[in-house]
Amino acid sequence: MGKRSDFERRERDFYPTPYEAVVPLLGHLPTRSMFVEPCAGDGVLVSHLHRHGHHCVSASDIEPQDQSVKALDAFKARIGDATFFITNPPWDRGILHPLIEHLSDQAPTWLLFDADWMHTKQARPYLDRLVKIVSVGRVKWIADSKMTGKDNCCWYLFYGEFRGRTEFYGR
Repeated sequence: MGKRSDFERRERDFYPTPYEAVVPLLGHLPTRSMFVEPCAGDGVLVSHLHRHGHHCVSASDIEPQDQSVKALDAFKARIGDATFFITNPPWDRGILHPLIEHLSDQAPTWLLFDADWMHTKQARPYLDRLVKIVSVGRVKWIADSKMTGKDNCCWYLFYGEFRGRTEFYGR
């Protein structure tokens, strides 16, 4: 799934979120957070967060992989009664960048994607929205694989109107 491999990417970037990728985020969420998961896939990220007392108000995906996830394009997701969007979105920049804007214009938005992004020119238009970066490191995206991914990851917290100093939390 990374830039240094020749493996064919899964359709729609469907890589269920490993529990190990969620652990670094937990200390940055208020107790019993209410969230919307707009790229829920098979709902595993929702399950990980539920284990820690957080509540998903709505889980959706353009192509649900579980009956608990409703069919909805992430660009039609609305925050409703939740406090945050929390998701592991597609890393394709043509989807990711507009999604940062769409979600964070509504509410604080936690997104899990590659750590290299923050060091690129393409990130510049979104850095004014970036509140926190929580390092995750490399994770094992494919459960039965012997290897972790080749890209380090981070949780990024975006606000629609921030323009402050971004906080970084290392591993």
